[in-house]
Amino acid sequence: MAGLPEITMAGTLTADPEMRFTPAGAGVCSFTLAANDRRFDKDSGEWRDAGATFMRCTVWRRQAENVADCRKGDRLLVTGELRQSEWEDKNTGEKRYGFDVQVREAALSMLFHPATSARPDRTTGGSTGDAWASSAPTTGGPASDAPPF
Repeated sequence: MAGLPEITMAGTLTADPEMRFTPAGAGVCSFTLAANDRRFDKDSGEWRDAGATFMRCTVWRRQAENVADCRKGDRLLVTGELRQSEWEDKNTGEKRYGFDVQVREAALSMLFHPATSARPDRTTGGSTGDAWASSAPTTGGPASDAPPF
């Protein structure tokens, strides 16, 4: 398969996303995700941080405006193309290389973040608890004692 390498990553926003617009009006949002490598130490019975990977990400257009609503500390899931960039260090004149993700899709992770919903609460939503229960009388059909013919 030709093309750039695909990457899927989960990480925490290190700062609020930076939103800007091109002269043509297209939205561009840039952000950095930190993916922490945690390992369970069987000897101590505790989790230990084994380092972090920081990845710069860019997302475009309508999705950029949606990502701009996220905040520092939010956990995101992203998928996109891994790209390598090259630049010259202003202090040393040496060539430098780095990677970033051109995000195709981004979503909030629900792993540590409780979801909020407009759905009615199951305990107070006015339902009897059985979504299939009906107080309306039935005649004929599979719920009736009488045959349908």
